[in-house]
Amino acid sequence: MGCTTSIYAVGRKKKKSVPEVVVFVPSMRIPVQSDLKRPLRGLIPKDLADRLSCLRNQIVLVAEDTGGSAITELLRALEEYLSVLIGLTKKEYGVEGLIQFKWKNLEDGRHETCIANSWFEVLSVVHLMAMLTLLEADSLMIPKDHSGSGIRVVSSDCKRDAVDLLLKAAAYLEFCVRDVLVHIPPDIKKRLPTDLQDAVLEAISIQALGQGTEIQLGLAVECQKATLSVKRRLACEELSYFSQAYHRLSECDIDTNNGYGKKLLWFIKWKFLEAKAAAYYYHGLILDKGNEPSCHVSAVCCFLAAEEILSECKKACLSFCLATPVTRAPPLWGSMKHLQQKIPEVASRKSQMYGYLLEQEKALQALPDLPDFQLSLRPDDYQLPEIDPAWDSEKWEIQGQPLKEHLKDSEDEIETE
Repeated sequence: MGCTTSIYAVGRKKKKSVPEVVVFVPSMRIPVQSDLKRPLRGLIPKDLADRLSCLRNQIVLVAEDTGGSAITELLRALEEYLSVLIGLTKKEYGVEGLIQFKWKNLEDGRHETCIANSWFEVLSVVHLMAMLTLLEADSLMIPKDHSGSGIRVVSSDCKRDAVDLLLKAAAYLEFCVRDVLVHIPPDIKKRLPTDLQDAVLEAISIQALGQGTEIQLGLAVECQKATLSVKRRLACEELSYFSQAYHRLSECDIDTNNGYGKKLLWFIKWKFLEAKAAAYYYHGLILDKGNEPSCHVSAVCCFLAAEEILSECKKACLSFCLATPVTRAPPLWGSMKHLQQKIPEVASRKSQMYGYLLEQEKALQALPDLPDFQLSLRPDDYQLPEIDPAWDSEKWEIQGQPLKEHLKDSEDEIETE
C-alpha cells in the first residue's frame, strides 16, 4: 500500500441497519495517532523512522475512515508495517520501550490504551489481523442476493474458504498467546485491555476452530457420501471446541454485564447448544441401528434430549441477538437448516414407535454419554514476516556518519562533560 495518501468518503450519513452475524467478531481495536518520530530521533535513520510513522498513520487513516471494512487493504498494510515494526522489539537497538503506542476500541472509541512497549504494538497489530480475518470469513458466509429472488446460497467454495480464514485467525491468536505475550512484562500485562488477555485470546481462537468445524458439519450434511459417523464426529468436535471456549472465558476477568463480553458468552452458548443438539441427534441415529431394546431406548433418549436442547438454542440465539450491540441471526444454514425440522420429527416418530419399550425398560431411560474424539481442526503456526532490510544497522548513516559512531561520539561527549 506504501505511504501515499488514501482518500475515503468521510462524514457521509450511513443508513442504520442491524447487522447480520454468522461468524462473530468479538471486538475490534484500531490504532490511534502516536508520535513515533520524536522518541526515535538520532537512534535510527530518519527515513526508517519516517517510514514507520507513515505506515502506521496510513493504517490509522484507513481503519478510521472505513470502520475496518477495507479488509484487504488493511491486512496488506498491517503485514507491511509488521515487518518494519519488528525492528523495534530487538534489544540491540535499544528502542523497545521508547514509544507510547495508542489504540482504541472501534465500537465505542472511548477506551483508549496507551502503552510504551513495542511488543504491545506487535500484539495489537496481530490481534487486529485476526479480527479482520474473522470479519472476512463472516462476509463470505453472508451472501448478497443480487437477483432479488430472496434465495441466498453460499457456495461450497466460499464455505471452504471461510474455514481456511477461520484457521488463519486462530493461528494469529495462538501466536499472540504463545509468542508475543511472553515478551510483555507482568506490570504491563496488568494494564492490557480485556480483549488482549491470554484467556480471551485463547477462547476466541478456539471459537474460530469451533465455527470452522460447524461449517464442515454443514458441508457434510449436504454431502450424500458423508456417513452418520462422520457427522456425529464433527458435531461432537464442534461441541468440544465451544465447551473449551466457554470455560476459558469463564476463567478471565471479562465484563459479562454489558457490551461484547456478554454478547460473546451468549454467542458461544448458542453455538454450544446447537452442536450439542446435533451431536445427540446423530448419536441417536447410530444407536438406533442396534438390535437390542436398550439401543432403541437410548436412541429415543438422545432424540428427546436433542429436541429439548433445540428449544434452548432458540432462546440463546435470541439473547445473543438482543445483547448489545444488537445483531440479527442469518436464515438457517448448514446443519441447523436440516436439523431444525428433522430433530422434532424424528423425536416424535421414534417416541411413538418405541413407546412400549420406554414403558417396559424404565431403568434404561438414561441419556447416554457422547463419544470423545480427538479434535482434528488445527491451524498451522503463524510466523512473523522477515524483518525489513532497512534495519541492517551496518548501512545506517546519519548525515554522512555511521549511526553507531554517531552514538558513540555522543556518549564520549557526555562522559567528558
